[in-house]
Amino acid sequence: MRISRRTFLRGGIAAATGSFGLGGYAFAVEPHFRLIVQRWDLSLPGWPANYPPLRIAVLTDIHACEPWMPARRIERIVARTMRLNPDIVLILGDMVASMARFGTQPVPPATWGRALAGLKAPLGVHAVLGNHDWWSDVDAVLHGFDVAAIPVYENTAVRLRHRGRPFWLAGLGDQIAYPSGGGGFRGLDDLPGTLAQVINRAPVILMAHEPDIFVDVPARVTLTLAGHTHGGQVNLPLIGSPMVPSAYGQRFVYGHIVEDDRHMVVSAGLGCSVMPVRFGRPPEITLVTVRARPPVAV
Repeated sequence: MRISRRTFLRGGIAAATGSFGLGGYAFAVEPHFRLIVQRWDLSLPGWPANYPPLRIAVLTDIHACEPWMPARRIERIVARTMRLNPDIVLILGDMVASMARFGTQPVPPATWGRALAGLKAPLGVHAVLGNHDWWSDVDAVLHGFDVAAIPVYENTAVRLRHRGRPFWLAGLGDQIAYPSGGGGFRGLDDLPGTLAQVINRAPVILMAHEPDIFVDVPARVTLTLAGHTHGGQVNLPLIGSPMVPSAYGQRFVYGHIVEDDRHMVVSAGLGCSVMPVRFGRPPEITLVTVRARPPVAV
């Protein structure tokens, strides 16, 4: 079939307009204005039958900066998180942004710390650091968490009680904390040392910034929670995420991942890294409900 010049131009204009519209949405709308609550209801083999469900709110990769993630937006995220009534709130690192070439300005740590101070939960608010926290002024980041009165875990495990039932909360050091040249990194993570602090058979919830550690996490850990990937940040129909900051690519990009009956949830996080763009992967508060696996009928 012969296509006229007019039809060709109309098609070209429509395609260009559509591309411009999608690009404008990816830059101006999804990363800046959208916020969803992604819920995961998990029946896990490591959560005992006599334990009540545990509601975990996960916030990660906030990347505080003007104009994309100012303090007032963090305050709105905090308020929405509080309306979910979680039992515990976990922050999985990367409070710092890395988009200076796009004209972003940092939010002072004391400022975002005051915004995070609105987070409250019966079992507390807990955090680990991410790679961008280490690649910037890590002492300033720690000061921000001090302002918020949020403890930061680094290869640490603590015992908590949920309605009288004990469990362990472990927080891993960052896995790519220090660039080591040649594109490599040196981590601060010590998984064996962290789990050595778990001294009984109570369930273990593990906080990690990067999901790649999951290949080494034993079945002893009930649930691993991670961020870092932003869910790919861009998730295209039929293609998926073209770029995933993980040595395992799409394997750990997003969501509830199960391998050998070991469980991990990777959150898409809230902010942006490298470029202020999100498409098909909106900022999210991740709400994970952990409950016992129902008995098998015989």
